[in-house]
Amino acid sequence: MPSNLSPLGALPARFRRARVLIVGYGDVGGRVARLLAPRVRVLGLTRSAASTGSGGALGNGPAAFMLRGDLDSPASLRRLAGVATHVLHLAPPPGSGTGDPRTAALLRALARRTPPQALVYASTSGVYGDRAGAFIDETATVRPSTARSARRVAAERLVRDFGQRAAVRTAVLRIPGIYAPDRPNGTPRARLLAGTPVLNADDDVYTNHIHADDLARACVLALWRAGPQRVINANDDSQLKMGDYFDMAADLYGVPRPPRIGLAEAPSHLSPERLSFMQESRRLDNTRLKREPRLRLRYPTPATGLLPKE
Repeated sequence: MPSNLSPLGALPARFRRARVLIVGYGDVGGRVARLLAPRVRVLGLTRSAASTGSGGALGNGPAAFMLRGDLDSPASLRRLAGVATHVLHLAPPPGSGTGDPRTAALLRALARRTPPQALVYASTSGVYGDRAGAFIDETATVRPSTARSARRVAAERLVRDFGQRAAVRTAVLRIPGIYAPDRPNGTPRARLLAGTPVLNADDDVYTNHIHADDLARACVLALWRAGPQRVINANDDSQLKMGDYFDMAADLYGVPRPPRIGLAEAPSHLSPERLSFMQESRRLDNTRLKREPRLRLRYPTPATGLLPKE
């Protein structure tokens, strides 16, 4: 593909000689691989022997050569040493515990030989905790209010320490809710059809979003353009309360708006995990995303991205 036809625009010659390792090769990883190929050699890490080799065995496109390795088995990661010039780490921490041994194992493997030039880690905006609806930029101190978010903070620290110790340009993307019509469970349609309630306006919280295609583009740009040891909020321009988001989606899909309930009623209607998202309210500032990696959002709000492309 000529560079002037690339979704990312013209890129320098060194871009085509790079080798990018995608750790956590799922939906977003597949989108990243399709953006990079064929100008870049893309490698994906998989736990399944059946998925190793060339091609799109995971159903996410023909762009990556799959390597076998398991972040929960550090010995299986030895082959990753020196294999890539750039690394995109999309894998989550374990579902329990206080740290992230998966990220620790990956970074140890990468440090065994010549480390990569750059590493981008996909974190979560949950590290900020509840801010009562305030605007938050990347200078805000992290205040995780769940064990899940605390594990992400631990992973971010490991990545920053690795960057400083190994002289690797690392960046952390703090990502909110990811959506896309072609992403598994990527829209609120099923929840709307199930009639799952949302909070009354007085109890409602601000929530943040990013289209999966915009996130993939942010990941690629951060690999080449993010500054050393940089944190970047990876969200769109929307400033929606959660209930308003679901009302908007219902109107787009032509289905009934969800019922509204008070916060006191919510525990009897919602799972603990879903309820935890309704106890944190913040609005993310994405100025740095636009200024530094220079992402131009294709879907600045969910209203422009929730419906399938025609």
